[in-house]
Amino acid sequence: MPDNKKIGRREFLASASAAVASLPFINIHRAFAADKKPNFVFILTDDQRYDAMSCAGHPFLFTPNIDRLAKEGARFRNAFVTIALCSPSRGCFLTGRYAHSHGVINNGTPFSDEIPTMPQALQKVGYDTAFIGKWHMDGQERPRPGFNHWISFKGQGVYYNPTLNINGEAKKVDGYMTDILTEFAVDWLSKTNKNPFCLYLCHKAVHGPFQPAVRHSKLYENVRITKPSSMNDTLEGKPEWVKLGMEPGHDAKGALKSKEGYELFIRDYNRTIMAVDDSVGRILKTLEAINKLDDTVVVFASDNGYFQGEHGRLDKRAMYEESIRIPFLMRYPKLIKPGTLVDGMVLNIDLAPTFLDLAGVPMLPGNQGLSIVPLLKGRKSNWRSDWLYEYFQEKGFPRTPTIIGVRTDCWKYIEYPEINDKSELYNLKDDPQELRNLVDDPKYKHILAEMKSRLERLKKETGYPK
Repeated sequence: MPDNKKIGRREFLASASAAVASLPFINIHRAFAADKKPNFVFILTDDQRYDAMSCAGHPFLFTPNIDRLAKEGARFRNAFVTIALCSPSRGCFLTGRYAHSHGVINNGTPFSDEIPTMPQALQKVGYDTAFIGKWHMDGQERPRPGFNHWISFKGQGVYYNPTLNINGEAKKVDGYMTDILTEFAVDWLSKTNKNPFCLYLCHKAVHGPFQPAVRHSKLYENVRITKPSSMNDTLEGKPEWVKLGMEPGHDAKGALKSKEGYELFIRDYNRTIMAVDDSVGRILKTLEAINKLDDTVVVFASDNGYFQGEHGRLDKRAMYEESIRIPFLMRYPKLIKPGTLVDGMVLNIDLAPTFLDLAGVPMLPGNQGLSIVPLLKGRKSNWRSDWLYEYFQEKGFPRTPTIIGVRTDCWKYIEYPEINDKSELYNLKDDPQELRNLVDDPKYKHILAEMKSRLERLKKETGYPK
């Protein structure tokens, strides 16, 4: 978190909101008549890597239902989060704002009722809205503004026999969390027929400690598990904080200490995803049953990526690719041709403006994302060429410092503004595993200067607090 001696939380949010309020709204591409508003289903997982799907080339994980979204819609091969941390990223999806703008800068920050959200905007124009799953922001498990129907739980929740808050009433429910949330979602969809609807389904899975459903507990028992080559990164030329390693306790089950521990870690991670794939299948089947599938925009994504030993790390937070890249799939046959592959860089802050664009609803005040509708229509000329990454140090994770950086299609530059440590510069085309920090190489002096300039411009454009 930013140094409270330099800026208090109230001043932090006030300066950010003031800067964002001056930003121009995005022009809305009204592709659909008001009387033909699409439905929306957004399925969000937790800590799912960009490549943890068989359609992304995973060596053994088989996700046929998730793959169906890619086969019948679009897969975004360069999708990212602007902050690789659960609560802040979820706030970004909801608002179309960076974390420093919507105010949820770590997992202990409450989400303010004063910040407008995409579900609120849809609700105001007649949408039935439901939130089912992990809200997480400061344990706010009770109903939040913008939703007609609410089912959630406090914090991370548990995988088995959870206590849920169902429209304000606490109730213990027997079973496996992913299946329970899916059952509630299916039930709500089956009863929602009069108005256009927006379902926000947020899974606990695949957050650790990983606990697969019993039916999946022995899957992948005999598959060969290979460690990523970048696990052998010598860390030469990297910042000192990276060399210190992960936060204590993040080497769950001894994953990085032994072959057996690592293999169990990877197997259980992928086993836990399987119930999510089952869930996607049930949601699609339900939409077919109520004759709403092709009238519904279905998006599948994750709140951040996850290290599996790359650079000797687990968890997320850092700005390396495995942490910031996410799965992002979208099905809507009225707009998207089957099997579409999109290479433009899309962000978590793009979800809200995209849904509002498709619904013909004005952009939210302070919106900082882009509607991806023009990108899906092939209009690539004015798409973003760079974007800002941020992370604010948390009290419970002191080894990971505040981070700010910029990424382009080819280059990545990272700074650590609150500590006296080395910056990082990577050529992502030549060095996709980010093994060679080029920040001190005189041959790339001009690139370094350009990336620093981009970073300062993005900080100014997004109202990043001083």
